[in-house]
Amino acid sequence: QVHLVESGGGSVQPGGSLKLSCLVSGYVASTYCVAWFRQAPGEERDGVAAIYSGGGYTYTADSVKGRFAVSQDSAKNTHYLEMNRLRVEDAGMYYCAFTPKHCGAGTYWWSREKYDTWGQGTQVTVSS
Repeated sequence: QVHLVESGGGSVQPGGSLKLSCLVSGYVASTYCVAWFRQAPGEERDGVAAIYSGGGYTYTADSVKGRFAVSQDSAKNTHYLEMNRLRVEDAGMYYCAFTPKHCGAGTYWWSREKYDTWGQGTQVTVSS
């Protein structure tokens, strides 16, 4: 059974940076998609970025392009979301999500229905 654990959230001022981590366990194959979603109170859970482990294909939402980057350390089964130049509107609970399929297969990578397993989330606060 796949299990995801996020970490790295915290509180920063606008313009600051954070790096989130998502540890994937319980999956033996080397190719899968991990996506990051964020959810502000009272709002939908929206896709932020995704990465396919087989080849490192990455996907990024327009709202964070140029500021956020996804990466992976295959040896550690860990995926990262590096967030720079954070804005107040970037605040929320950040979740990583897993599917054994390619991020670009079938439904859009930002479709919540695409993902089988979710982490518990890590909180990001951006305020002055």
